[in-house]
Amino acid sequence: MSIVVAQLGARMHYAVPRILDRARLLEHFYTDICANKGWPRWLSLLPRRLRPARVQRLMSRMPEGIPASRITAFTDFGLEYVRRFTRARSMDERNAAFLWSGREFCRQVIGKGFGKAKAVYVFNSAGLEILQEARQRGLKGIVEQTIAPRSIEWTTLREEAARFPNWEASAKEGSMMEEYCAREAEEWEAADLVVCGSEFVREGIIASGGPKDRCAVVPYGLDRTSFAAVKPKRHKGPLRVLTVGAVCLRKGVPYVLAAARQMGAHVEFRMAGAIQILPQVEKQMREHVQLTGIIPRSEMAAQYEWADVFLLPSLCEGSATATYEAMFQGLPVICTPQTGSTVRDGVDGFIVPARDSDAIVEKLARFAAQPDILAAMSASAHRNSADYTLEKYGERLIACFRVRGLIP
Repeated sequence: MSIVVAQLGARMHYAVPRILDRARLLEHFYTDICANKGWPRWLSLLPRRLRPARVQRLMSRMPEGIPASRITAFTDFGLEYVRRFTRARSMDERNAAFLWSGREFCRQVIGKGFGKAKAVYVFNSAGLEILQEARQRGLKGIVEQTIAPRSIEWTTLREEAARFPNWEASAKEGSMMEEYCAREAEEWEAADLVVCGSEFVREGIIASGGPKDRCAVVPYGLDRTSFAAVKPKRHKGPLRVLTVGAVCLRKGVPYVLAAARQMGAHVEFRMAGAIQILPQVEKQMREHVQLTGIIPRSEMAAQYEWADVFLLPSLCEGSATATYEAMFQGLPVICTPQTGSTVRDGVDGFIVPARDSDAIVEKLARFAAQPDILAAMSASAHRNSADYTLEKYGERLIACFRVRGLIP
């Protein structure tokens, strides 16, 4: 039994193809750009001091452990996708770039063939034609839904934009959004298995009319070999609260700001991630929250070491990998059900309702006033993370394939 994996980008540091390769189940891995195929492999010859941030990010796209002979990278296609996406100025243009890339990626993968594979593994919005071709050839098809369905995400974002106008660039709905949502739904129908990182994703698919019987929840895992660990400790002075992810409405940024305003000098807030809010709002944020911008993965350990608590009040996720990282670093987590996390409420942290800054403040105040609870949840979070390593994730994923009859 062997499986072809087709994946745009370096999602979760290429976890799925690496897992399948270790299990001797990988037939071939197709992607857009990676550092060990084509001309990008020569970038390592550049002295580190001469490498721009963009080059550093490209060099981190390394599918560790997978033989280069089993990897095909469509580098020119990947560059064209980046060009189209970076030039997009509206939601419709971004969706058009996504749709083009999904179709073109599938076309190139199909052109190269599936070898001796008995199944294909693809990711939402970039796998429809591959799944259809696989079915025609009698192969099994697996699609991973990496976030709640786009229709749910878009509804959530429209609601949030109405609550907080002028926070982000206007995103008007057009025909491309409808086409994008339809493509995801067609992928579910063309697949024999839909892998969901959390129950939140599974429920979203079902609510969107997807196949309940073919959805399976497989929580993710953290590759600890590529992520430095730090020793948890309570810092002197104000409680330190870290959020990791894009500074945007989907991540619940207004509620971080509201909590920061209420807590005042009693708590320090920091957000590490791309800043996607408008300049006038960014100015307000910086009065209460430290905004670091994008932090290279190699430097993220220092961010977790700075913190006492991790906060992620997201409105829509798949299963936010930042929560896995935070627990591995021994940080109690405050998050919403929509993060799709593995946090146990009242044990590893707290699950609070979405859009509820008062609930966030109440939990933070409790941590600040009761350091023994913070210490106990910190230890619990770190212990819980042992069940969510890359190895454990691989075991869950392959067990799911067996239960569903996709592999012997």
